[in-house]
Amino acid sequence: MTVKELSDRFDVQVVAGEKGLNRPIDGGYCGDLLSDVMANAPQRCIWLTVQGHQNVVAIAVLKEMAAIVITGGHKPDPETVEKAGVEGIPILAWEGSAYDLAGRMYAAGVRNSDG
Repeated sequence: MTVKELSDRFDVQVVAGEKGLNRPIDGGYCGDLLSDVMANAPQRCIWLTVQGHQNVVAIAVLKEMAAIVITGGHKPDPETVEKAGVEGIPILAWEGSAYDLAGRMYAAGVRNSDG
């Protein structure tokens, strides 16, 4: 599944980084503790978080993530949107909980290689 397909399928709003929408998603990661995400998130994953500051883009670039989904109705800071556009990292927004979206993604076949 690509980021665009996920966005369309689950009605997840694209907020930034449109040029990266064709990236393949090879798994997922849920977390808000940035050091944990840096240590454990797999490459090409889609990251579900409530964090909306610029550091999420830096981590997504470092980990070569497919995209970031900001969940729970939280919104990214304007600087974060700008940085994501420059870096080509899609940021999506989901009004519901990370738990709900993760379950839907898992049921649709988005799984990590270890699970």
